[in-house]
Amino acid sequence: MNPELVQHNLDVVWTLVAAILVFMMQAGFALVETGFTRAKNAANIMMKNLMDFAAGSLAFYVLGAALMFGASAASGWFGWGGLGMPGLAEGEGSWNWTFLFFQTMFAATAATIVSGAVAERIEFKSYLIYSVLVSAVVYPVSGHWMWGSLAGGDSQGWLEALGFHDFAGSAVVHSVGGWIALAGALALGPRIGKYRHDGKANPIPGHSLVLGTLGVFLLWIGWFGFNPGSYTAGVASVGRVAMTTNLAACAGTVAALVTAWIIMGKPDLTMALNGSLAGLVAITAPCDLVTANAAIAIGLVAGIIVVLSVFALDRLRIDDPVGAVSVHCVNGVWGTLAVGLFAAPVSAGYGNDAPGLLYGGGARLLGVQALGAFCTAVWAFACGAAIFFALKKLGILRVSAKTELKGLDLVEHGQDAYASFQFFSNT
Repeated sequence: MNPELVQHNLDVVWTLVAAILVFMMQAGFALVETGFTRAKNAANIMMKNLMDFAAGSLAFYVLGAALMFGASAASGWFGWGGLGMPGLAEGEGSWNWTFLFFQTMFAATAATIVSGAVAERIEFKSYLIYSVLVSAVVYPVSGHWMWGSLAGGDSQGWLEALGFHDFAGSAVVHSVGGWIALAGALALGPRIGKYRHDGKANPIPGHSLVLGTLGVFLLWIGWFGFNPGSYTAGVASVGRVAMTTNLAACAGTVAALVTAWIIMGKPDLTMALNGSLAGLVAITAPCDLVTANAAIAIGLVAGIIVVLSVFALDRLRIDDPVGAVSVHCVNGVWGTLAVGLFAAPVSAGYGNDAPGLLYGGGARLLGVQALGAFCTAVWAFACGAAIFFALKKLGILRVSAKTELKGLDLVEHGQDAYASFQFFSNT
C-alpha cells in the first residue's frame, strides 16, 4: 500500500474526529451557560447555542471562509476566494472538504462564546443577527491575519508574516469571542437586580451546578480535539499537545480554587470550573511550543487571573452571568502573550526559531504576540460594539423589563424548559 496514501487517510480521519470533538464543545457551552443562569431562561440559552452554530456555519460557508482563507488582498488584511469558497470544493476526495469542516467548528466556537455574557436579557432576533455577522465577517477577517496561510502560502495574513503564533486559537477564537462578549455586556447593561445602589453585586445563582459542571467536562474533552487536532495530521506530537493542554487545565482549576477560597472563605465550585476553562484557553496558543512545566505555570496564572477578573468586572458593574469575559477575553490575551514568554527552543525539541523570553529569546516574539493581542482586541471589540449598539439604537437589543422578570423562555419562545418536570412533580 502507498505509504503517502495511508498517511493522507490517517490525517483525514484524525482531523474529522478532532472536528467532531470540537463540535461537542457546543453542548458543553450550552450546559455551562444554562446551568450558571436561571431556569426561566434555559430554553432560550439552548436555542441560542443551537442557532449560533446552525446560522453561523451557513454564514461561514457562504462568506466567512472566503474572507479567512482566500488569497490575501490589501497586504494580508483579508482574503477573498469567492462566495462559497469554490476553490476549497474542488475534487470529491479533496483534503479541502476536511479542512473546511474543521475550520467551521472553530468559527462556531468563536460565535457561541458571547452567549453567556449576554444571557438572560438579549432579544433572540438580535442574537441571530449578531451570530451571522460574526461568523461571516468579524471572525474571518481577524482570522485571516493570523491563520490565513493554513489554506496555502498565497493566503498568508499580515500578522503571520511578522512571526505571530497562535497554534489553536487563544487569540483567533477566544480573544475574539471574549472581546465581543465584553462589548455585548456593556451595550446591554446589567440584569435587573444585579447591582445595589451602593454598587455592590447581588448574587444571582445559576439553577443547576450539575449541568454547569457536566458542561465543563464536555468542554475539557472537546479541547483534546481543539488543540491536538490543530495539527490536522496524525503525527506523534499530538500526544505532547494533549498533555500540555491537560496540565494547564488542571493547574488552572487548582489555582482558581485556592484563589477563590482565600478571597471568599469557601471552596467555590463555579470559580474552580472557570479556572479549568481559563487554563484551557490560556494554553491554546502556546500548547505546541511549551514544555510540560511551562504549561503548568501558564495554567496557574490563568486560574488566578480568572478569579480576580470576575471580581474586577463586578466592581465595574459589568454583568457577565457565566464569566465569559474573564475566561475567554482575559485568558485569551494571557495565552497569546505566553507564547512570547514560554516558547521553548528548537534545540530542546520544541518551538520555532524564535524562543520565548524566558528561554533566552529576544523580546521580538513577545512584541509580535503583544501586537497581535492588541489588534485582535481593537478589531473584535470595535466590531462587537458597532453591532450591539446599532441593535440597541434600533430598539431590538434588550428585552423589556417585564419579559426579563418573567423569563425569556415563556415570553420569547412560548416554552418552558422544565414544564414536564413541573407537571410530574405536581401529580
